[in-house]
Amino acid sequence: MVRAEPTADRASQAPANAAAAAAPAPSAEPSPFAGQVRRNFARGAVRYGREARLQRAVAWRLARHCRDLAIPAGPCADLGAGTGLLAGSIERLRPELRLLRVDNCPALLAQGAPDTASLPWDLNGGLPPQLGGAALLGSSFALQWLEQPERQLEHWGGQLRPGGWLALAVPTAASFRQWRAAAAAAAVPFTGLELPEAMGLEGAVARHLEIRLCRRLRFSRPAPSALGFLGQIKAIGAQASHGPRLRPAELRRLEAAWPNATGNRLEWEVLLLLGRRPGAA
Repeated sequence: MVRAEPTADRASQAPANAAAAAAPAPSAEPSPFAGQVRRNFARGAVRYGREARLQRAVAWRLARHCRDLAIPAGPCADLGAGTGLLAGSIERLRPELRLLRVDNCPALLAQGAPDTASLPWDLNGGLPPQLGGAALLGSSFALQWLEQPERQLEHWGGQLRPGGWLALAVPTAASFRQWRAAAAAAAVPFTGLELPEAMGLEGAVARHLEIRLCRRLRFSRPAPSALGFLGQIKAIGAQASHGPRLRPAELRRLEAAWPNATGNRLEWEVLLLLGRRPGAA
């Protein structure tokens, strides 16, 4: 079961600077880490749809916030779409919309609905050309896998047309404090992905967009053992990290410290954000 509670809710009262220069597209240089992420998700693609319960719940919640948005005509996309959890949720609530599924992992895209449009694309190099002047850019549980999350987010906001919307859900650096505590107690490195800070992401969005919704939610899930949890994230391909791999002796120490440090649950902080590009739709 996924449990969630809001920890913060604030919306910008002042419009973003509509005259700000659009952020330049990030470098398209191939990234070894992006290759690692793609390969891991390819191995877990078949299991992703049924195992990624938190990602599914968050995608549906974000889609519900998009249900009543006044979205102008123009391209719509799910960035880092994976199997299309967010795109499918939005399309069920907004049947008039069709979202392009964009992801760097063709194996994940292949698990999505067969009658949908998809594009294999490494978002580390910026948006594909066909999404310039986008009307809606959605992204759920994907931004954290990119090399420069804040810069990418500013670039996305700068590519929206006037009246266009950004809908974002992303886990942030306040996640996994129980895992960090267990690693500290076991005197082993924390090997999870270093997640972006919520405040920096909010600032990147505000440089181009009016923030209409900004919430930091906490989700918790049972995690009775370290090895079990690490196995769960590996099963769906979400184990990529810049950190070292633990040796067998270190894994045993982490396992021994896990119950006392975690209370058998792990928490995620997820930033939920809606932003609108100023101007007439």
